[in-house]
Parts: sequence; structure tokens; C-alpha cells
Amino acid sequence: MSENDLTHPGGKLRLFVGAPLWQGACVVPDDQQTHYLLHVMRARAGDRVSLFNGADGEWLARLTGVSKRSCSLECEHKIAPQAEVPDVWLCFAPIKKTPADYLVQKATELGVRVLQPVFTRRTIVARVNLERMRANAVEAAEQSGRLGVPETREPLTFDKLLAAWPKDRRLIFCDEGGDAQPIAQALASELDQPFAIFTGPEGGFDPAEHEALRSRPFVVAVSLGPRILRADTAALAALAVWQAVRGDWR
Repeated sequence: MSENDLTHPGGKLRLFVGAPLWQGACVVPDDQQTHYLLHVMRARAGDRVSLFNGADGEWLARLTGVSKRSCSLECEHKIAPQAEVPDVWLCFAPIKKTPADYLVQKATELGVRVLQPVFTRRTIVARVNLERMRANAVEAAEQSGRLGVPETREPLTFDKLLAAWPKDRRLIFCDEGGDAQPIAQALASELDQPFAIFTGPEGGFDPAEHEALRSRPFVVAVSLGPRILRADTAALAALAVWQAVRGDWR
């Protein structure tokens, strides 16, 4: 690493951008990124930053055209080819703001491909701030070394989620009660097909939702152990087990 490479506590500074990337491409960071580069990181002309956009791999770029309020980044060479994360979705009942931020950040670090909020009958949060979700996912992708950002989808109601569910994708239902088999055992015995994980709100799924889920042929009910987990803990624990059994931790 040269002395002109900008770094943050997690390593080389990485920025997610929406522009195409190729050798010689000139990328203009948005206002927030420009402020961060120039006034937080105290970047100067010639400093280097890593860029990624979820499609073109990761590129080393040189800071150019620096003024008090603007700058540009010129792509010099590719430092990593594009790589996809394993195909797992997280469907979750929205939770309060601080745990929700944590959930999105850590799910991004754990390699989830899609973040799908679902309003269940016991969900206590009335709305979802998709812009905030997206910002948390972008920040986590920048810090974790991911080459893309998970898709953040518009919230659905419980009934609409099941009605529109793609039948070729298994839905892992984290059942806090009943006779569900352990999640690792269930995942090891399933066919090799795409998966999603579904976790409920703070109060859990109601009896009608339990019945609706267990009646669907694409749903696999699983247990996360003998203890009652917080909603955010359950989602992250399930994702970690999936990665260990089916994902890129193997």
C-alpha cells in the first residue's frame, strides 16, 4: 500500500458508486461522499480510493479535480474481479430503529443477497425507512469487502409474501415453538436450491401465521435452539448457520 492510499480502521477506503467502472473512467462522488473524502478523510489530489458498483469488480482510483466542494476519481486498474455472494434472502419483520440498523448491517456482512421487510400481525413498527436501510447496507458493504450491496425491497404484508412466493425457493421458517428440527440438520438434508430465511417480530408469529407457514410445501420449519432469541439475534444466527452449511463459509 502506497503512502497515498486512504485508509480507515477497517483497511483501505472503499466507496460504493452507481457509475460504470473501467480503466480511465471518471467517477464523480455524490455530495455525501465528497464531504467525507475532502473534509473527514482530508483527502488530497493523488490519493487513492477503491471503488465498486456491484457489477464491474473493484477498482483503484486516483483523486483528481479537487476543489473546496468537489472532486472526481479516475479509475486506474482493476484490483478484484466481480464476485457474487451466495443466493440467500432474509425476510424479516421490521423492528425498532437501532436493532434494525444493526440487523441490516450485520446481514450485509453475512452475505445476504436480498433484504425483504414483512409486516406480520404482531409487528409493532408501522413503517420502514428504505433509504436508511439502503444507507446501512452500503456502509456495511464498503467496510466488509463485499463487491455489491444487497437489494432492499419494499415491505410486504405476510399474506402478500406467501401469495407471491417463488415456488422454486425454499423458505426457512424460524419457528420458536413446536417440534421443528434443528436448523443445521434441516439445511443439510434439503435439496440444492435457493433459500430464504424468515424471522418474526419481537412477539413472534401468531398462531394463524404458524399454521399458514407450516401448510406451504415450500416452507421448512426449523428450530434455533432451546433459548428465546431476540428478533435481530434470530435472523443473524440463522444466516450464520446457513452460511456454514450452504454458503461460502464451507
